Amino acid sequence: MTDVFIALLLNYMKNIFFIAALAVSLGLILFLYQRLTATEAALKTAQQHFADCQQVTFQLQNQLSADEKNAAAQGRTAPSVRQ
Repeated sequence: MTDVFIALLLNYMKNIFFIAALAVSLGLILFLYQRLTATEAALKTAQQHFADCQQVTFQLQNQLSADEKNAAAQGRTAPSVRQ
């Protein structure tokens, strides 16, 4: 009788450990999914900031070129060349 009780207890503990392992695995999956989602959002924001910076740089380069052309046409030194 004691052997049967021990066998049932061990089987019950094995099932409990299996369910606990599944719960920990599910928790880890959910945690990693949340981190991945947050990282993707941060990447999207960083890419948008980078695109904005590229646009501003392009606009400033065009403005600088126009200023240099105007200065050359008027016989002046461009502001970018002055020291």
